[in-house]
Amino acid sequence: MTSPSNLAGDVQAKEVVGWAMYDFANSGYTTVVITAIFNAWFVSGIAGKAAWATFAWTAALSVSYAAIMVTAPFVGAWADAHAAKKRVLALTTVGCIVFTAGLSFAGPGDVVLAIVLVALSNFFFGTGENVIAAFLPELAEGEAIGRISGWGWSLGYLGGLVSLGACLAWVSHAQAAGQPAAQFVPATMLITAALFALASLPTFLFLKERARPAATSTTGGKGFMREAWARVARTFSHAAHYRDLRRFLLCIVFYQAGIQTVIALAAIYAEQALGFSTQDTIMLILVVNITAAAGAFAFGHVQDRLGHVRTVAFTLVGWIAMTLIAWQSETRGSFWIAANLAGICLGSSQSAGRALVGYLSPEDRHAEFFGLWGLAVKFSSIIGPLTYGIVTWVSGGDHRLAMLVTGAFFVLGLLMLGGIDVKRGREAALRS
Repeated sequence: MTSPSNLAGDVQAKEVVGWAMYDFANSGYTTVVITAIFNAWFVSGIAGKAAWATFAWTAALSVSYAAIMVTAPFVGAWADAHAAKKRVLALTTVGCIVFTAGLSFAGPGDVVLAIVLVALSNFFFGTGENVIAAFLPELAEGEAIGRISGWGWSLGYLGGLVSLGACLAWVSHAQAAGQPAAQFVPATMLITAALFALASLPTFLFLKERARPAATSTTGGKGFMREAWARVARTFSHAAHYRDLRRFLLCIVFYQAGIQTVIALAAIYAEQALGFSTQDTIMLILVVNITAAAGAFAFGHVQDRLGHVRTVAFTLVGWIAMTLIAWQSETRGSFWIAANLAGICLGSSQSAGRALVGYLSPEDRHAEFFGLWGLAVKFSSIIGPLTYGIVTWVSGGDHRLAMLVTGAFFVLGLLMLGGIDVKRGREAALRS
């Protein structure tokens, strides 16, 4: 754990642990629901392998991401104005847990129910992800932000590993007892929801709300909305003062489009292009979670020494190399190399990007700017996978070409990164 001199004000080490444990808690949702188990069950079991099944799945996620994009600036501004980040985080946590547990009721043929529950659970997950990130600059001094962000991301990947491992243990037991997927998959949703609830308890026990309500705070619902959107409007009207942060947010849109594509479709690529079985793919995800945790932890320390921009640039070069290796892979061994390189780059780039947003954000607008960060990431979550899908559709199922196109997002992100002056951006944030 970090030394007291790295922490801001009266922050104690246990509070940093509580903050980082939220990454541990919520990562089980993405690993089990979005990446490894429920997505495949939706296509094969709930939708019965219909031709439109994959599109329906991606459409449900796209709707939830679009909803987050629309609401994120308002939620962030409202939380800042009313010193309510912790209250908002509690609401989003309960929402994600409840709707994840609700997925256990979705069986074969329950397409509409599954789509609604997935969209709602993912909306609450993504909103909570923005809010927990906004606590980061309150916990650490400027140069220690990268290290603490790295701890959070590394714990997050370990949390995903724990949740997936627990679910796979249940699946193995159920299959040995002769149960069909319609019986054992729903239970994995309950396991995921329960682990989320349990692991998030340290966050709400130890993490403090340090912000103070704005003097102009109003009490009426319409007043809240006017106040929040007025703050957002002022942020955009003063965008010239934060040109480096603005450029980095655009950079995030590009490189996160590539990352979100890999997260959502790497398993499909492995099966379609290289013939991986479901068991092979699950084992791959387990190992990649370990390398991602190691990457987040290691690069959290490297970032503080190399600097934010150099660290992000280094990871983007790694992502470009990963897509080229995956594109050329003819054997499972070479794809394993690409996948583990993706794991290292995933943890490090996510950690470094989040830390840089905090470093370039004004002190009294952390939640608001992390709302914009969330907006950028969610927008990329729509355009990246949809681009991959369009390429495979137009090319007649050429997943290798789609992977190569995915690499272009990382190239564009690297080009955008080159014009960012961190020192200038930090000075602009401190003047605000």
